[in-house]
Amino acid sequence: MKKIIFILIFLTTILSGNNIHFVEIDGVINPASAKFIISSIEKAEDEMAECLIIQLDTPGGLMTSMHDIIKAELNSKVPIIVYVAPSGARAASAGVFITMASHIAVMAKSTNIGAAHPVNVGGGIFGKKSESDSANVKMEKVINDAVAYIQSIAKDKNRNIEWAKESVIKSVSIPAGEAVKLNVVNFIAPTLESLLDSLDNKEIKLIDKKTTLQMKNKKIIRKEMNWKYRLLDILSNPNIAYIFLILGFYGLFFELSHPGVILPGVLGTLFLLLAFFSFQILPVNYAGIALIILGIILFILEINIVSFGMLTIGGIISMIIGSVMLIDSFNPLIRISWSIIIPVVLFSTAFFLLLFKLAFKAYKNKQITGIDGLIGIEGDADTEINSEGGAVYVNGEIWRAYSDEKIQKSSRIKVIELKNMKLKVEKI
Repeated sequence: MKKIIFILIFLTTILSGNNIHFVEIDGVINPASAKFIISSIEKAEDEMAECLIIQLDTPGGLMTSMHDIIKAELNSKVPIIVYVAPSGARAASAGVFITMASHIAVMAKSTNIGAAHPVNVGGGIFGKKSESDSANVKMEKVINDAVAYIQSIAKDKNRNIEWAKESVIKSVSIPAGEAVKLNVVNFIAPTLESLLDSLDNKEIKLIDKKTTLQMKNKKIIRKEMNWKYRLLDILSNPNIAYIFLILGFYGLFFELSHPGVILPGVLGTLFLLLAFFSFQILPVNYAGIALIILGIILFILEINIVSFGMLTIGGIISMIIGSVMLIDSFNPLIRISWSIIIPVVLFSTAFFLLLFKLAFKAYKNKQITGIDGLIGIEGDADTEINSEGGAVYVNGEIWRAYSDEKIQKSSRIKVIELKNMKLKVEKI
């Protein structure tokens, strides 16, 4: 029995192994894409794939995610081919590092690679002078680290070290043809089929051995992101995380202002949990969250305190600054879009101003229910009325009444005071 099981496992391995694994990355390099690439490399190793082809089109992304991908590439037991495609694609910023760390780097026609200059976490571009000496020191350290890192990768993969340095320091970017001439990538392949033909019989040096690719008559296994990675990709979007945060605050506010409704409170809690999960994988500045909360508090206070709009102005400023500061990166790829911030702030302002208007209107309106609601109401004298007393017909009811002047029966009267359940009236 054990022999049969062993034979089945062996046959399954033989039949499933030596295929070509293929994944496609189109977008920002974030924790979701990093985990997907790393798991794809691990699966290719487990299934003894001939190689893993990563079709790449990216404007860049998070440095931490890039580092994780490169470590997996450099330590892979199967050949990693990064294919910058289709035509019109690019490998920019973090994509430059990932492409150069591959065993074989290939580009399609009409593609480009470069602009690996780090983006300043505090704003601006590293390498440009700042008024702060400490900021300049930080810039220099990050640039030196990025240069050393990409040079070590280029040296290990026998690529152009000088160009790698220039791509970081000067943000140089070059098209596919020039990339081949400068030994940045290995060759150009217009299509996937031509790529496979060019890779056949290529000798590749892995971390512990050398291998020769055999690409003829091999099946291409395309690996797609499953629901887990797609969900992580959505939650890695700073705009989505920001919207979840705002919806969470509104849900809790509605529940606290209308206890017992339940649904807004449940949804608000869920949205906040999703937002804070996103913040675990994004570079978040918690001072930004504090400013957003302060802005909402100022809006709420405007409803209860007449500040002639000062609290509202403070709330708007606080929410805008907090929203901009929320993601601790001025990289345009990893920050909240102004097209999201402005509508959220305007909606919040309009929402709380509407609540303030309704509350102020309710405050100014005369009470029309209960005993106090009788003051000012007109009616008719049901009997003759004098200082000793009488009766009036008011609001569908007959009340005891008195007046400082004598009022004839059936005269029109108005209630001016209520004392000891007796109305003081005057003649209209």
